[in-house]
Amino acid sequence: MAETAVATNTPFLWEGTDRNGKKIKGKSLAGDEASVRADLRRQGVVPTRIRKQRQSMFSGGGKITSGDIALFSRQLATMLAAGIPLVQSFEIVGNGHENAAMQKLILAIKTDVEGGSALAEALAKHPLYFDDLFVNLVEAGEQAGALESLLEKVATYKEKTEAIKKKIKKALTYPAAVLVVAFVVTAILLIFVIPSFEDLFKGFGADLPTFTRMVIDLSAFVRTQGVFLALGIGGAIGAFLYFKKRSRKFRHYLDRIMLKLPVIGPIMQKASIARYARTLSTMFAAGVPLVEAMESVAGATGNIVYEEAVLVMRDEVATGQRLQVAMENTDLFPNMVIQMIAVGEESGSLDEMSAKVADFFEDDVDNAVDNLSSLLEPLIMAILGVLVGGLVVAMYLPIFKLGAVV
Repeated sequence: MAETAVATNTPFLWEGTDRNGKKIKGKSLAGDEASVRADLRRQGVVPTRIRKQRQSMFSGGGKITSGDIALFSRQLATMLAAGIPLVQSFEIVGNGHENAAMQKLILAIKTDVEGGSALAEALAKHPLYFDDLFVNLVEAGEQAGALESLLEKVATYKEKTEAIKKKIKKALTYPAAVLVVAFVVTAILLIFVIPSFEDLFKGFGADLPTFTRMVIDLSAFVRTQGVFLALGIGGAIGAFLYFKKRSRKFRHYLDRIMLKLPVIGPIMQKASIARYARTLSTMFAAGVPLVEAMESVAGATGNIVYEEAVLVMRDEVATGQRLQVAMENTDLFPNMVIQMIAVGEESGSLDEMSAKVADFFEDDVDNAVDNLSSLLEPLIMAILGVLVGGLVVAMYLPIFKLGAVV
């Protein structure tokens, strides 16, 4: 029901005069023209012309990403820090956003706030974009009268976690893209190039080298069974994505394997620990009780293995166990992290120690990803060279032996 309000907003272009009689124009999102007029009058603008914005056949609603939410958090925090009222901040941020879907979302929240809803309540109506952690921090800020500082923490938290996600995606995307290109080039050679060489070799009157024969047979197999092979690969990828999205048991198995991989595993582990520590620091600094914060911390780790471990830790802490001991029981956290958390508990500075842990592991992830990229580049080039170069050598072997045949 909450998302319906977002979908009904329409972009309107307007022209008018401000309090000084100066002509101005702009764009607003609202349910109808009357709402636009009322909103402009509240801002001291006398509208002279209002019309619906024409939508291009190519312009879609847009997709709201986690990066959009991070940017929105920073913009809103900056507006409030500058002393701009909350409703006006939403108006400025919403109308200035390039993503139409994000515009609708922001101005729908503004409408709820104008109607008397608390900001946390308005955000909670859109759980697809604002998780429990976001809503809880905003609610804590409203109750403590420190919304500006809490939004600053939210913005910093979102930016940090988004940076880690981008680093990991960068590490995985480059080798995947190169391997896809290698696969496509290999398929083209097998389907279109090698058959031409096969016709040429038939007139040689000699047996072909074993390696060349194997490549020609592979080419024949790809040409005759290629459709079924492609369907099989497509079906396997589709099944993988389906179960990854819908089966928690499969994702648990996949996440556990990812943590055990030789090079990627340590990076994934460090990223999960960084998110755990950053979220814990942000929640605890906002005054959220530890047991209550742990549920949001679990969901922010980005790995089901760590998520389930944190939920077990929450139950242990709820029965009086120290967080340090609960972390030791999981066998998922390095001793350095456990000791820093222990110091934070004893000194009453758990938020500061958690932030230091997060800073350390975020830097560690950055360095690990950079090193991984440097390591993978020559390895990927070698794989690409073996695939394509092997096919080329296989086709030229008979030509090298042509002199002996003649």
